[in-house]
Amino acid sequence: MPIPSGIACISFKRFIYYDVLHPRWLVVQTVDCGNLDLRVCTALETSNNHSSCARGQLFMVQMVERGKPAAYGQEVVKRRARITASYVSLQNRQVLDFGSGNGAQTVELLKHGCQVVACDIDAADLGVLADFAAAKNIVSVKTVLYDGIRLPLGDAQFDVLVSYAVLEHVNDEATSLAEMHRVLKNSGELVISVPNKWWVFETHGARLPLLPWNRVPFFSWLPKSIHARFAMARIYTRRSIIRLLEDHAFEILGSCYMTAPMDVVKSPALQKFLRRVVFRNDVTGFPILATEIFVHCRKK
Repeated sequence: MPIPSGIACISFKRFIYYDVLHPRWLVVQTVDCGNLDLRVCTALETSNNHSSCARGQLFMVQMVERGKPAAYGQEVVKRRARITASYVSLQNRQVLDFGSGNGAQTVELLKHGCQVVACDIDAADLGVLADFAAAKNIVSVKTVLYDGIRLPLGDAQFDVLVSYAVLEHVNDEATSLAEMHRVLKNSGELVISVPNKWWVFETHGARLPLLPWNRVPFFSWLPKSIHARFAMARIYTRRSIIRLLEDHAFEILGSCYMTAPMDVVKSPALQKFLRRVVFRNDVTGFPILATEIFVHCRKK
């Protein structure tokens, strides 16, 4: 299929794309036409032999970039776990970690005495967690591969569901929230975090022409129409995520801003100073100091 006429292409980029309609990973070369939702892509290779997408074929896709999991032991996973434990009792509870990635966050939750099912669309990441659990003789975690559409889990199965910085990457928010709602027990609790619009930097970066460094200060503060055109993931205000959850049959119990963990700061001395002086506590009342918004809610 030829590139549509009248579209000015800005740049080319190689990335991994998950096709949720025909569950598979594609390694593709994008021709960036300046629109977040619509790209022209050249398929370079596919993750399985029965894919109907031939090498070199041009096709139109809705682009949703996968997030990068946090590393084991980072401050961000510790802060998220502490905030979660301040909202819900985890001891002896059945917990679903929706979008668990490599399990760095899951492992922090396990320290609070819960049983966790770690669910993700990436088999390799789940393998990292499975290997870690086997090496540490951890038996309180189970991994489940998810196709990005329907969770392969029964209705009303979990006491608590947690999801950290995942909703901004999913193909369809409504579908994901409906699945979260379905697998929670009646009055089950959800603790979810999403990127905060009012943080100084765009946490997931943006595809900006002529700017090789994509974490441009204050880019996330721009109007939604501009942000959505270039950003690699959605972003939320406290009001917008609360409204979205309420619209999907969740009762809001509380919310807060998570203080920036400073894991991305390379200098150990500067990182230590920032954590002690500016970003010391897990939560903050100042949105400009927060990378994520946390919401605690209950299934109606």
